[in-house]
Amino acid sequence: MYLARIYITLKPTVNDPQGRTVLGSLHNLGFAAVTDVRVGKYLEVRVDETDPARAEAAVTEMCQKLLANPVIEQFRFDLEAEPPVVKIPPPSL
Repeated sequence: MYLARIYITLKPTVNDPQGRTVLGSLHNLGFAAVTDVRVGKYLEVRVDETDPARAEAAVTEMCQKLLANPVIEQFRFDLEAEPPVVKIPPPSL
């Protein structure tokens, strides 16, 4: 089992109105040192796969086909193996 931590952000050339709104709000709250804000998405996806290469390929395909819009967004992810969950049966009475 693998846990993919996926980060999706707008490409640098794409205008980010949400980021500009957050920037303005931060300035209004007194955080004048903030010079730029970009808003994105964060997802955690668990993949039931034993081979890391296949898990990576699956997550890449998910991002390309559904999770990210390749025209305006870019993505990256971290893949982490999760230890198997051991299920202990309840004691018999």
